[in-house]
Parts: sequence; C-alpha cells; structure tokens
Amino acid sequence: MANWKKITRRSFLVFGAAVAGGAAFGAYKVAEVPENPLTPSADAIPLNPWVIINGDGITVIAPRAEMGQGISTTLAALVAEELDVDWQQVRVLHGPPAQAYYNAGFVDRMSNEPDFFLSQQPKSHNAILAAVPKIFSLQITGGSTGAIGGFVQMRLAGAGAREALKAAAAKRLGVAPETLKTEGGKVIGEKTFTYAELAAEAVDMVPADVELRDPSTWRFVGKAMPRLDMVAKSTGTETFGIDIWLPGMKFATVRMNPKRGGAMLGFDPGPALDMPGVDQVIGLGNGIAVIASNTWTAMQAAALVTVDWGPADYPADTAKIMAQIETAFRTEPDSRLRDDGDVEADLAKGEVIEAEYRIPFLAHASMEPWNATAWLKDDGSVEVWAGNQAPIMTRDAVAAALRIDADRVTLHTPVMGGGFGGRTDPVPAVLAARVAAALPGTPVKVTWSREEDMTQDYYRPAAIARITGRLEGGKPTALWGRTAAPSAARNAMARLIGFAPPGPDRGTVEGGFDQPYGLPHYRYDGHIADLSVPLGFWRSVGNSMNAFFLESFIDEMAHAAGADPLAFRLELMKDTHAPSAALLETVRDMSGWDSLKRPGFGRGVAFCYSFGTPVAQVLEVQDTEAGIKLTRAWIACDPGLAMDPSIIEAQMTGAMVYGLSAAVQGAINFADQQVVEQNYWDYDPLRMHTTPSFQVKILQNNGTFGHIGGVGEPGTPPAAPALANALYDLTGTRARELPLNKTFTFAV
Repeated sequence: MANWKKITRRSFLVFGAAVAGGAAFGAYKVAEVPENPLTPSADAIPLNPWVIINGDGITVIAPRAEMGQGISTTLAALVAEELDVDWQQVRVLHGPPAQAYYNAGFVDRMSNEPDFFLSQQPKSHNAILAAVPKIFSLQITGGSTGAIGGFVQMRLAGAGAREALKAAAAKRLGVAPETLKTEGGKVIGEKTFTYAELAAEAVDMVPADVELRDPSTWRFVGKAMPRLDMVAKSTGTETFGIDIWLPGMKFATVRMNPKRGGAMLGFDPGPALDMPGVDQVIGLGNGIAVIASNTWTAMQAAALVTVDWGPADYPADTAKIMAQIETAFRTEPDSRLRDDGDVEADLAKGEVIEAEYRIPFLAHASMEPWNATAWLKDDGSVEVWAGNQAPIMTRDAVAAALRIDADRVTLHTPVMGGGFGGRTDPVPAVLAARVAAALPGTPVKVTWSREEDMTQDYYRPAAIARITGRLEGGKPTALWGRTAAPSAARNAMARLIGFAPPGPDRGTVEGGFDQPYGLPHYRYDGHIADLSVPLGFWRSVGNSMNAFFLESFIDEMAHAAGADPLAFRLELMKDTHAPSAALLETVRDMSGWDSLKRPGFGRGVAFCYSFGTPVAQVLEVQDTEAGIKLTRAWIACDPGLAMDPSIIEAQMTGAMVYGLSAAVQGAINFADQQVVEQNYWDYDPLRMHTTPSFQVKILQNNGTFGHIGGVGEPGTPPAAPALANALYDLTGTRARELPLNKTFTFAV
C-alpha cells in the first residue's frame, strides 16, 4: 500500500479541468496545482491523488470520510466507471490530510440558493468562489456534499489514469493511444498489458485534460452497487477507530468539566492511583485523564478521582436557558433572508393564526463513542488514529497542541461508527495527543465513556419559533416566521477556526425561509440568542429545527382552512417548484393518502427542501393498548442524479429514523449547568420494534442533468413534523414542543 507522505517529484494534473472547468484565475495561489500526497511503492503506484494501481486491481483514495453513509462506495464507482476495471478489482481507503482532497462541493452550498427561491439570481460560475475550498484546504466531510464535490473530480481522476495507462502502452507498441482500448484493468491492443505492468511508466503521462465517458455507457453509476465496506462491517472485521491496537499500547479515558467551559480548580488522584493497573492520572487544564492497563480499569479509576469543577457561564438549568433564548425575540433580527410581498400589511387585514413552538438541545449520540489513539515517537513526531470529518484541521490542531510543525503529525482517518456532524471537532485527537505526550514512546488509546461522550458533545441548539399567518377564503395569504436560537455556526466556527463568519446566520433559519411555498406575503426572521452552551453541526443543522416549526404551522393553517393537509401544500407549491410538487403527488399515491384514513390510525405529511434535495414524507401511527405505535412511513425524494439508489434509500430511511428518534424522546437537559442525560437509557433512539416499515421512491426531476443533491441529511427534517401532524390527526391534540413523549404515550 502507498505510504501517505508528501512527495515533491510529482504533482497531479487533473485539477485544471475539475471544479473550475479549466478556468484561468490569474492568481498563483488559485491556479497552483496541489501536491500528490501519495508515495509509490513496488506494488502500489499512485497515478494521481485518488488512484493507486496495485498488482491485482486498484485502490481508490476517497477524499471524504466514511461514517456509514456509503460515500466511499459512490466515489469509488465514479473512478471505476472511467478507469474500466471490474468492481471486484476495486478497494478504497480514506485520504491523508492534504490540500488535494479539498471539498469542491462546498462551492455549490456557498453560491446557490434552490432554483425555486424567489430571490434567486441566475446561477453563474464564479471562478474565485469555486477556488475557496482549495485555497483554504477545506478537506471536510459534511453538508451532504461528498458526492457533489466528487462527481467531476473522481471521474477525472479515473479518466486521467486511464489515458495515462493507454499512453504508456502506446509508447511500448509504437502506436497512437486512441487505437487502444481498456477493459477489466487491462489495456488491449496488438498486445495486452495489465494496469500494474504499465503503472510505473504511466506516472509521468497523465494528461492535463481528458474527455469523460458519456453517461449512456455507465456500468456502475446510477445502479445499486455492492458496498465496498459491506463484508467487513457485516463480519465484524472492519477496523473502526475504537478497534486500533498497537504493540505495547496503553489505555486511557478522560473526565472533563461537565460545566462546559468551566475550569478545573483542583483534583485528588489518590484513590485512582491506588487501583491495580493504573499508571498515571494527568491534569489537562479543564479535566483529567487516567492511563491504565485497559480501558475498563481507566474508566473505573477516573470515576474515583475527586475533582473541584469551576462554573460555566450559561444559566443553571433548562428553564433558565430557554428563558434566555426567548429574550432574543426582543432584539433586532439577525437575518431576514426572505421578505416577499408586504407581510405586515396583509396580516393587519383580518384575523390571524399564531403559534409558538419549542425544541430542546440534541446530542449526536453516535454508536461509536469518541476515541483516538496517539503515539509520540522518539524523534518528536506523533502518529494519530482518529475518526474525524476534517483531517487537515485535526492534524493542525494536534500540531498546535504539541507545539510541533504540522508535517510532524501523521493522521489516519479510520471508518467511523456514525458521525452526524459530531466528529467535526478535533477534540478527541488533540486530547489523545496530549495524553500520549505524558508517555513518550508508548501508543495510548483514549476512549470516552458513553456518559462522557454525551456530556462533552457539541449540541444541536435549542430553539423557539413564533409564526403568524393569515387565511382568506380558505387560502393562505401571509406567513411571518421568527426563529430564536443560539447560532451553531458562529459557536462552532469560533471554536474551530478562531472567528465566527460575518453576515446573517443562515443556519438559524434554513428550512424556514427557503421552502417552495408560493405565498404572496412570506417573511422569515432569525434572532440570535446570546448563549455559550457548546454547539455543533447536527444532522441537517438548522433544517431540523425550522422544518418542524414551518411544517407544523402549515398543517395548522390547512386544518384551520378545512383543507386536506397534503392537498393544501400541493396547491401552495405546484406553481413554484414542479419537482417538489411531484414529490407530494408521489408520496400521496405511494401511501394511498386519499384512502389511508381509518379508525384508530392517524397520518401526517411533511416536506422540506434541504441540501439540494426536496423530500416529502407521510407517516402513519396507530393507537394501541401499549401506546401509540409508528406503523408505516413513505418517503419520496428527488436528489437529481441518483448515483446509487440503494445508498440513497438507506440514507433516507436512516435519516428519518434519526429524526423520529429525536422527535419521540430526544432531549438534552441541564441541571446545575450539567447535562442530565448520560446514556441510551435516558436518550433512547427508536428500536427495531418501534420503528415503522418504510417505502422509498427516488425521482430524478430536480434540476438539469448533473444536478446532485445531498442524501445523508435531507431525510431528517420532515420526520418530526410528519409525526406531530400524524399525532394531531389521531388524537386532535396539537403538540408544539419536542420531544413528543412529553405529550403522548408511545409503545415501547
């Protein structure tokens, strides 16, 4: 396997035709070609940063992290499509920290509103904006951008490697490359060569520009491919971060201040040091680490350390925190990203409908808790194994913590047992490196207990929304939404990069202001609450909040108008965005909506356009002696180009389960400035027997060919409102606060 170290003898040459379309930027920093970070070995020749030719096939270097979402399979399929290899010949690894693996998909997220958005200007290519992810080395997995950023880049990588191998064969045969063909990992002409035979010569023959295959010839893209991680994960042989095992390794855990942001005033390690197998107790400034002979001993010993925790600077409990969020409504809006018509004038014309909604903080609660392994070498360099969504940022944070140069840090990114945005922060890698620094020459694996993982998470913010609307003749005429919440983006970015992004905070209102509802008067405001509870990016970010607010209110308006809730929505969007309207029609037909209603059952519908993908969901619930049961769910989505239908279906159902779990019983509460919920018994996801059955239909009408919407997150936002609306249909009780088990009793 190739060694993940930088080399200077070769740079890759496919960048010019990638995201920027070969544009000349006129600035060296923009136009320079990033280095190929891969080093060749005898049986592994990297032709560019994404393609390694092995003796028996190819290894695709995936620039995005695999957290169970299947992105490594999709990216590998894009390479294999152009490189003419059989699927059995393909392996995949995560790339090292390197500028070459910047995420071009963030360009789409930064530059474009949905094409139905009324304030949208015609889309155009902005060369400087397109270069931003490269300039700032945004090697980040997030925002449902993995396939978007890789669609052109990975195809070019495969095509460039293919043409280089043909050129090498042509040189040997003394013929023109276009007279040769490729198939099954071979170049075929008068004589046939395996790719491995040609790789060393092909390294210096990668063309600057290549022609991509016509989609009509695709064998893999657009089809359900066997996932490359399926066998290992099914047989328990996959190596997650928590599975790392090195000779002579020690084991550790941490206990950090549960009053987040507070200092550690002192600690007594005595009882822990008295335990057999405990080596050290280390002070970390705002917490402690215990190093021991095994993880269980370390955790037991950590619980024995007496610690004097200093206070945080946020209110003491949930009620006081929510009261502080509520005060944000008295401030001027931070954002007003939609203001169509004259909302105030229309609302003044007659009786209005008003509602207030509240949602709690949420944790990521990945199955694999935070963990990282670090090894401080005798030469002062450090090697780290840590599941993470941002390798360059993680590597640099480790280097800063140890006060060494970044090139002295080797970071490995293993597959992860869930992420949902919760592995963006470099905290596990940094703390593991600091712990390893106390034991030079010995690798140390640091594992967070489930309780510590929950307590030290970076949460989805709590929020309050107030929405006002008006009906006239049974038709909605105006809607004014206002969301108050602390800013996850400003909180997280200040922590991660040292400053908060300027301008209006889109994340606080996304899923509210940007939906394809054609009301003549439509305003949405965001109010930022001043609160220091640590926040992060939770699956679907602000859409998870505002879809519940908006879709619950749209449902309330429909019932106030005496209208069918699905038909009411369809009427509002049919002239605004045809693909979204088609999804409502599709989910109506899938669920048998017009005939679904029956005694003892309720049904609810919800919709959200997020991450470039509209999703409509219908959920059925049943009243049973054991409580309310979630019985059946129907999902229709339109990501544009569906690169792997099986992965899309899995992500849509998984995302809906994630959203339903939070809606039914997810909440992070505070008492004495500390998180109350500590484990799955008080932060319980849905189980198999409490999860509905699913039907999923994937449409491809959204945008022109090549539009790729996200699929990892868009299935989450409609889940909570679909359930709340179904519960209203069943019981006549309108729940305006999550989690819903505060109002209803569910079967468990």
